[in-house]
Amino acid sequence: MSLQKRIFIGLGSNLGNRLSYLQLAVDNIHYQVGSILKISSCFETPAIGFEGDPFLNACIEVRTSLSAQLVLSKLLLIEEIHGRKRFDDGQYHSRTIDLDILFFEDEIIENELLSVPHPRLEQRLFVLHPMVEIAPDFVHVKLKKTISKLAEDCTYQSPISKHQGRLRNPLQTFDFSNYNFIAIEGNIGAGKTSLTHMMAEDFNAKSIFERFADNPFLPKFYEDAERYAFTLEMSFLADRYQQISDDLAQLDLFKDFIIADYDVFKSLIFSKITLPKDEFLLYRKLFFQVYKDFKRPDLYVYLNQDIEKLQQNIKKRGRKYEKNLTLEYLDKIHTGYLEFIKNNPQSKVKIIDISARDFVDNRHDYLWLLEKIQD
Repeated sequence: MSLQKRIFIGLGSNLGNRLSYLQLAVDNIHYQVGSILKISSCFETPAIGFEGDPFLNACIEVRTSLSAQLVLSKLLLIEEIHGRKRFDDGQYHSRTIDLDILFFEDEIIENELLSVPHPRLEQRLFVLHPMVEIAPDFVHVKLKKTISKLAEDCTYQSPISKHQGRLRNPLQTFDFSNYNFIAIEGNIGAGKTSLTHMMAEDFNAKSIFERFADNPFLPKFYEDAERYAFTLEMSFLADRYQQISDDLAQLDLFKDFIIADYDVFKSLIFSKITLPKDEFLLYRKLFFQVYKDFKRPDLYVYLNQDIEKLQQNIKKRGRKYEKNLTLEYLDKIHTGYLEFIKNNPQSKVKIIDISARDFVDNRHDYLWLLEKIQD
């Protein structure tokens, strides 16, 4: 999946309904830029450097896969849409909305359009105060000081007070708290791990990822399936049981639910494809002995992906042992999943067709997918 970066954006407004403009900006950033992880309180300060009404300021922490330049272009567009007017006289002016990239992880960016970390940030209490609320220990890459230390050392004092208005995080419109355990399933290359990772970060969930990369028999199976199929399936049987038993038993009081990028019953789907009938019957008998009292997910999500798109995704991630996977094999897996879902009803199953979607690199598709899962 694309690398997700932690960035901070400053928001300000001193025209019209200031709180409303800030909320509109937050909503647009959520939709256009990335997931909003934290939102500070709003702080009121007088206009500095020009005559104007007091400003309302806030800071947000965002996780995004976009480049700094693309984030900047989207912020400028959001400002323009909501009535920000720019002047060529070199003077400060009142504005409906003002959006600034304060930090882009620990990157230092200097070009004609962008300067990150934001210049003179250490002199601005209307930035430091909200930043202290959401990231007190974040270190300024140039000054080598935490935000808390910068606020403590700031000598550019100006009146500042906390405003009673609060900004709402649009991500909170999604609520998965009625589930204790969600399993994300799908064919090879469907994006199960990416979605699990993204949702775990966005919704404070404990994540469980299948440790297939550590299985020494997987590359051997792809080289000689007939010889290593039973060995591979037995090793997965043991590994999945050990992993998910440990993870489900270890309660995390600070997480809202558990989300996994697999369901242990996938073992029956793959073994039915890879094993001769007599070996599969033996394997199934062992499987139900091992998993007879196993907790099933409250929600089972199957990501239905076009087979040819799966091949593209598999090629893109570049695992050598997967390079020879055929369309026929992937089609068998897909059919196996659908048969399993039909014959083994879960408490709640959602089959979502993502063939025309790219939820990893397209923010709109990701939000669409969350709506489908919650719907």
